[in-house]
Amino acid sequence: MTETLSSSIRILVVDDHIMFREGITRMLEREPDFEVTGQAASAADALSQIAPSGANLVLLDVDLGADRAIDFVSHSRRNGYAGAVLVVTAGVSDREAVQLIQSGVAGIIHKNQSSETLCAAIRQVIGGEPWLEKNYLAGVFRSMDRGRDSRRPNLTARDRAVMRYLLQGLTNREMAGKLEVSEGAVKASLRVVCQKLGVRTRTQLVKVTLEQYKDQL
Repeated sequence: MTETLSSSIRILVVDDHIMFREGITRMLEREPDFEVTGQAASAADALSQIAPSGANLVLLDVDLGADRAIDFVSHSRRNGYAGAVLVVTAGVSDREAVQLIQSGVAGIIHKNQSSETLCAAIRQVIGGEPWLEKNYLAGVFRSMDRGRDSRRPNLTARDRAVMRYLLQGLTNREMAGKLEVSEGAVKASLRVVCQKLGVRTRTQLVKVTLEQYKDQL
């Protein structure tokens, strides 16, 4: 008996809808390797229970009334909880999915999934593997791509012109002629572009421009 309990997956169910909490608890307790050690209706309630419950997995609704799942996750990590958190949701935005993943949740699963799929997800995250459904995965990548775009430096028309001429192999003097400025002004523009792109040499600038910014030229 002791061996069974020590190897069981101890689950804290957190959801503000009592019917869902009780229904999911009954379903989980039918599994021989699952043990529901607590139920909570809010982030504050869950935080107070997490240590005494001995849970090594929190099954967490994303919408907890006045709180969001991210509130619980951030507070529980600061309080030393090192177990897995599996978010169960009826829907979450791409942005919030990214925030949850960055905060360290082990997975996100939709509430319309079958009980078999939920059980498989729980076992997978306890085993150290993340669980993220394809529809959320696509959204996460889209959001991360947008994030990368938003972190790109703001290139002026002069910056882009200098980068374009650089790719064409023009010397500073030739660039100066094209831009109708002095060579000193071209050198200053190159320094500014290098700073914006985080490079130090002309060779590095060419490489980064070709790899990341050619579409802007």
